[in-house]
Amino acid sequence: MAVRQSLDRNRKIVLGTAQTGNGTTTHTLDRRNYRGPGLLEIISVVGATPTVTVNIVGSQDGLTFYNVAYALVATPETVAVAALTITTATTTRAILRPDHAWRFLRVDYSANTNVTLDTQVYS
Repeated sequence: MAVRQSLDRNRKIVLGTAQTGNGTTTHTLDRRNYRGPGLLEIISVVGATPTVTVNIVGSQDGLTFYNVAYALVATPETVAVAALTITTATTTRAILRPDHAWRFLRVDYSANTNVTLDTQVYS
């Protein structure tokens, strides 16, 4: 696991660039003691018949990961933990809720067909 250091105020952390196929982001965020909100951004470029399932996962120990709470920017007070499905070229933004019990964060991709992804986190 390649770990990127914690979120500081007004900082961008790149988790993955031009990723294809199934798996996890190239890097895992370690937010250490930071417990404020964040913004996860996923930019997708697609080919024919695109689809990818995206799970935003966190961990306290960096070993056991589970889906974390987020809210989409269009519905900022509607909290979800469900997987996202991306089927078009788009930019998906998810608000990472403050004060939740995870230290490490990554994104897991599955069922990926013809989708290339860039993923970053902003504080």
